[in-house]
Amino acid sequence: MRVHDDHIDWSWQGKAIRVGVTRVGSGPTILMLPALSSISTRGEMRPLQKRLAPGYATVAIDWPGFGDAPRPAIQWQPDAYRAFLAEVLEQVVERPFATLAAGHAAGYCLGAARARRGKTGRLCLMAPTWRGPLPTVFGKRHNVFGRIARAGDLPGVGELLYRLNVNPFMVRMMALGHVYRDPGALANRVLAEKLAVTRVAGARHASIRFVLGELDPMLSREEFLNIAKQVTEPILVVYGADTPKKSKAEMAELAALPNVRAVLLPAGKLAVHEEFADEVADTLRGFLGSG
Repeated sequence: MRVHDDHIDWSWQGKAIRVGVTRVGSGPTILMLPALSSISTRGEMRPLQKRLAPGYATVAIDWPGFGDAPRPAIQWQPDAYRAFLAEVLEQVVERPFATLAAGHAAGYCLGAARARRGKTGRLCLMAPTWRGPLPTVFGKRHNVFGRIARAGDLPGVGELLYRLNVNPFMVRMMALGHVYRDPGALANRVLAEKLAVTRVAGARHASIRFVLGELDPMLSREEFLNIAKQVTEPILVVYGADTPKKSKAEMAELAALPNVRAVLLPAGKLAVHEEFADEVADTLRGFLGSG
């Protein structure tokens, strides 16, 4: 791994990968990790970085296979994300004061905190998830999902499968249904930014796998909760009242653990940290400033 001010050069399965980094602010360091989704990048952390910059040095990092840079054709698997995060915590942001993680990033961070005690700092989990969209809809993972993921790597067929999921109509429908509460949060400029991310070379390989649950950091709710129970660092869970029902139920289970401090905001869906940054920033300051 080679670390630069605005990007990281990494390799997996012999292929070079560049991921973006945005650094804002000064003070104790907060590592910020965006969700793993077709439209997610470190850019979703900008509102929080702006608000926390006066008191904290924030470092937002894209995930390999996602973000705004071209990506190689790789059959992405959870082990790649575990390895990447381990290297980030060793070479990019060593022993941060806190790690903020959204969506599936939260599951990977819980695993890292359990495996490497003292490496992540306090955990701030934004609308944390462990199960991809289709397994959530169907209630479990099916063997056919893996076959579809492999088909997604094929020229022509893979591109068609991907475009069925990330055309403008689908992106707007899914974003307003699950990600943003207020249609104004998905203004034309924002939608254009999200669509541009989906059109980056190589975007489909990780995106399709995320949707199918092939990048799930855990295989069951029980595993998700058991790992969280074993984390010794303070844990904050923040989620919104408008979170989709099935995902909200999973977050509530995590929030109920005795070693978790939970805040249910009166509004917000899966991008609560982006859309309601003022409220989330206030919550974070209280948590990070506590003993």
